Amino acid sequence: MSTRLATKGRLIDTRKPLSFSFNGKKMRGYAGDTLASALLANDQMLVGRSFKYHRPRGVVASGAEEPNGLVNLGKEGQFEPNQRVTTTELFDGLEAESQNHWPSLEFDIGAINKHLSRFLPAGFYYKMFMYPRAAWKHVYEPFIRQSAGLGKAPKSRDEDTYEHFYAFCDVLVVGGGVAGLQAALTAGKSGARVILLEQTDHWGGRAPVDGGTIDGGPVDKFVDETLAALKSMDNVQLRNRTMGAGVYDHGYALGYERLTDHAPKAGGPRHRLWRIRAAQIITATGAIERPLSFAGNDIPGVMLASAVRDYVVNYGVSVGDRTVVVTNNDNAYLTAISLKHAGLDVPVILDARVLPDDRGLVAQAKALGIRVLMGHGIASVKGGKRVTGVQICSQAGEGAVLEEVACDAVAMSGGWSPVVHLWSHCGGKLRWDTSHACFLPDVDNPPKGADGMGFVTPAGAASGMFALDDVLHDAHSAAEGVITSLGMRLAKNVSSPIADRREESPLAPVWLMPHGASAKLREKTWLDYQNDVKVSDVRLAAQEGFVSVEHAKRYTTLGMATDQGKLSNINGLATLAGALDADIPTVGTTTFRPPYHPISLASIAGEAKDHVFQPIRRTPIHDWHEANGAIFEPVGQWRRPYAFKRGLESTHDAVMREVKNTREKLGLLDASTLGKIIVKGPDAGKFLDMMYTNVMSTLKVGKCRYGLMCSENGFLIDDGVVARIDEDTWLCHTTTGGAERIHAHMEEWLQTEWWDWNVYVANVTEQYAQVAVVGPNARTALERLGGMDVSKEALGFMDWADGELGGFKVRVYRISFSGELSYEVAVDASHGQAFWDALLAVGADLGVMPYGTECLHIMRAEKGFIMIGDETDGTVIPQDLGLNWAISKKKDDYLGKRAQERSHMTDPNRWKLVGLETVDGSTLPDGAYAVGEGTNENGQKNMIGRVTSTYHSPTLGKGIAMGLVLHGPDRMGEVLSFPGTDGKTYEAKIVDPVFCDKEGEKQNV
Repeated sequence: MSTRLATKGRLIDTRKPLSFSFNGKKMRGYAGDTLASALLANDQMLVGRSFKYHRPRGVVASGAEEPNGLVNLGKEGQFEPNQRVTTTELFDGLEAESQNHWPSLEFDIGAINKHLSRFLPAGFYYKMFMYPRAAWKHVYEPFIRQSAGLGKAPKSRDEDTYEHFYAFCDVLVVGGGVAGLQAALTAGKSGARVILLEQTDHWGGRAPVDGGTIDGGPVDKFVDETLAALKSMDNVQLRNRTMGAGVYDHGYALGYERLTDHAPKAGGPRHRLWRIRAAQIITATGAIERPLSFAGNDIPGVMLASAVRDYVVNYGVSVGDRTVVVTNNDNAYLTAISLKHAGLDVPVILDARVLPDDRGLVAQAKALGIRVLMGHGIASVKGGKRVTGVQICSQAGEGAVLEEVACDAVAMSGGWSPVVHLWSHCGGKLRWDTSHACFLPDVDNPPKGADGMGFVTPAGAASGMFALDDVLHDAHSAAEGVITSLGMRLAKNVSSPIADRREESPLAPVWLMPHGASAKLREKTWLDYQNDVKVSDVRLAAQEGFVSVEHAKRYTTLGMATDQGKLSNINGLATLAGALDADIPTVGTTTFRPPYHPISLASIAGEAKDHVFQPIRRTPIHDWHEANGAIFEPVGQWRRPYAFKRGLESTHDAVMREVKNTREKLGLLDASTLGKIIVKGPDAGKFLDMMYTNVMSTLKVGKCRYGLMCSENGFLIDDGVVARIDEDTWLCHTTTGGAERIHAHMEEWLQTEWWDWNVYVANVTEQYAQVAVVGPNARTALERLGGMDVSKEALGFMDWADGELGGFKVRVYRISFSGELSYEVAVDASHGQAFWDALLAVGADLGVMPYGTECLHIMRAEKGFIMIGDETDGTVIPQDLGLNWAISKKKDDYLGKRAQERSHMTDPNRWKLVGLETVDGSTLPDGAYAVGEGTNENGQKNMIGRVTSTYHSPTLGKGIAMGLVLHGPDRMGEVLSFPGTDGKTYEAKIVDPVFCDKEGEKQNV
C-alpha cells in the first residue's frame, strides 16, 4: 500500500498538519504536500476514470505532465474543474472531487465500455454515427453531448480576481532548475535585466532529488547559494509558481502565475498573466520521463520511475511496499536505490538492455541486494484498481511469461524527452537524437526575430544535456551567448560550476515491451492514458491509411487530451513509424501549441469582469451632462447624451427643440468621443493613401479632407475628416465606435504587410476634449472668447488652425456634420469642462443650448450625410452611397480597390442610396423593406429596398429617411410601399438624399 514514510520529505513540514477532503472523505497531509502526494500518503491510489472506457486511473507522474489525476476543486464561486493533483498545492480545507464517473469512483457504470472495446476502436465515431441518418438527432447527438468533457462547468460566478502584468527585460529565463538558475546568474552578473520563471513553488528542479555534487557540495547547497546571489541583484526578478505558458514572435512571452491557489484565504488576485517582452529568451525547461508501453501499464500503481523517486524524496511518501522497476536506461536505477535507502523492497529491476558488465548505478543497485534481470521486461501487469503483480518476459520475445512477481507498484522509465514546447511555439525546428531517442531543438534553425537573428536559446536538459555537469556548462554557455548577442560585456567573476559525473550506460530505445508483443498484448498496452489510446489503435490508423502524424492524431485522439501528449507523443510516433516501417524523424511530430499547460480562462480576461468587463467610458464633460438632464445612449463603450430634457418635456420634444435651436441660433455638441488617431512618419502619406479611398498624401498642412476607409473586401468600414498637421503628421478622425477598431486595422497592415514602412500610429482619442460649436451664432461665440481669428477669410471651410480662445490652447477645425456654420474645437482633456463652461457663458444671450446625438443624426440626415452603421452594414461599398467623388481615380491602389472591381461589386442591380419622404408626413419605420411587384424565386415578396435611417425633421416638418433602393437614383419621384410591423403600409417618395441647403451656403458663410 502507499503510505507516509518515517523519513522526512525534503519539501514538507510535518509540524504543520493540514486537513483536506477527497470525494467527501476527510484526509490529512502536511504543508508542502501536493494533492497527489497527500492522496498517495492516504493510500488513495484510484483518483479518476479514463475518458473513453472509464478504466481506473491512478497518479502516474509528479508534475505538469500528469494525464490521470484531474479533479474538481472548491465549491460554488471558487469551483474549478480539471485541476491536476500533481500541480495543486495542499492547503487546509481543500475540497477535491474525482471526475468522469457515475455513480461513484469505485463503482462506475461507464466501465462497461471496456467490454465493448472491440466495437469502439480508433475512429469508430467516423463510421458508427453515419447511419441511420435519422438517429443522429435523437440518439447519437444526445449521447455524445452527455459523454463529452471530463469536468463540470462552473455554475456560480467566480468570486476571485485576476490581473495582467506587463514586463520588459533583456533576458527571460524559463525554468528554475539548476540550468535556469545558472543561466540567470551568468546573465545577471553581466548586468542584464533578467526575469526567471519557475512553475513550481520550489527551485532546483530534479537535481536535488537525483543527487550529486556541485563544486564539491550537495546540489541543495548550490541551489540555496545561487538563489541568494540572484535575490541580491536589483536587475534580477524571480517568480516561482509562474509557468512559461508560451513564446511568440519578436520576443513576446506569456507567464502564468498562480498567486493564491495554495492560500485561497490570503486575499488578492488569484492568478496573474504576465505579458513579457524580452530581447532574448533562454528555455531551461528540463525534460520529461517517458513511460514504457506494456500490457496493463495504465493500472493504478504503475508510475514513472522519476515520480516514484519524487514522492519518496520530496514528500516522504511510498507508492508501494514492493516496487518492481522496469527500464531501458540507467536513470531508473536511482529510483530503486532511493527506495532501498527508504527501507522499501525492490524485488527486481527489469532492464530491457543487455549490458556487457556491471558499472555505475547498475553496480550500486546490485550492491544493495537488488535483483537485476537484463534483457527482460513486463509481459503484463496484474490487478484491477491497483497493481498486484507483474508477469516477467524476455524483451526479445513475444511475451511468454517466465515468472510472476507479487508487487503493489511498478516504476517505469522509457528514457527522457526534452521539453521543446516553448522552442517550437515560435517556429523552432527539431532534430532527432539517436543516442537518447528523443527530439532536440535544432539550434541551427532557431526561431528568428524581426532582425532575422535567433531570440530563443535552449539550455540544460531542454537542449539534450542530461548529465548534471553538462547541464550546468550548457546553461552557462547559453547565457554567455545571449549576453554577447545583446552587445553586453560578460562578467569576469562568474564561471560554470563543476559537477560530479556518474558513469552511465547508453539507453536502448524500447517502444513496445516485449518487442514482439502479440496482438492480444497490444490491445492492453496504453499510449494515451486519458483518452484511452492503445498501441493497437495507432496501428489500426496506419492500416486504414492515416499515415500523416496529424491525421493519425485526430483519428485516434492520441495526444489530444488535457496533457497534450506530454507522455504519449513520442511512444505514439514510434508506434506509427513501426507500423509504417519508417524512421521516427520521417514521421515527424505533431504541432506544439501554447499554452504549455492549461491556464484559467479568467486569467486571460484579467480584470475584465463584472463592472469592468466592458468599461463605461465617459468624456471630460460627462458630469455636466448628467447634471443637466442628459438622456444617455451607449455608443461603443462610451455614454453619449441622446438629448437634454427640460422640465416635463418628452425626449422627442427635447430633440425637436435642439434641432430648431441649433439651426436658428447656437448649439454645443460634446464630440470628445470621436476617434483621433495620429499617423506620423516619412511614409505616413503613402500609408494613408492605401488606407483611404481618396488621396491624403497631397493634403496641404492646415487643411482637412473627408475620407472613406474600406476593408480589403471593398466594404465601407469607417469615415471621417483627416487633417494634415505637419510634413510627416496627419490626424485621422474616426467614428465614435471605430477608434480602437480602426487603430487595430492600421496596426495589422503595418505589422503584417507594410512592416518596412516608416510609420507610427497612436490612438489619442482620450487625450482631447472636442466641442462642436454649431449654428448661425457659432462664429460670434468664438469671437467673444477672443484670442484667434476665426473669420471666413482666416479659417475657411475644411481648414484648421492652432491658437488660443479665451485663454485655452485650442486646435480649431472648420468642419461641419450638420450643414450649419460649425467649428470643432479640441482642447486638452483636462480643460474640457472649463472650455465648455466658457462657451455656455459667452453664448448665454446667443441662444446657446447643448444638443445630443439624436439631434446630430437628424441634422446630418437633412443634409444627406451618411452614418457608418446606419447606411452601412458590412455589405455596402462607397459606390452604393453615391460617394464616387471620394474615390480617387489617380491612385493605383488602396485597400478594397480590387475587390470593388469584382463583377458582383459593379453589378448595376446593387441597391443605391436615395432620400425618402413620406407621402403623409409620418415617419417611416427604421429598417423597413420596400416591396415591389411580384415574388422572387422562393415565392416570397420581392424586396427592392430598405430604410437605413429615418427621422421626423422639425426643419421640414415631415418624416424623412435615407435608404438603399434598387436603381434608386433613376427612380426619382416614384412612390414605394413599406409594410410596417404594426400592420400599416407606409408610402414614401424617392427624392434627393440632400433635403436641406444642397449648395452648402450655410456651412460656408
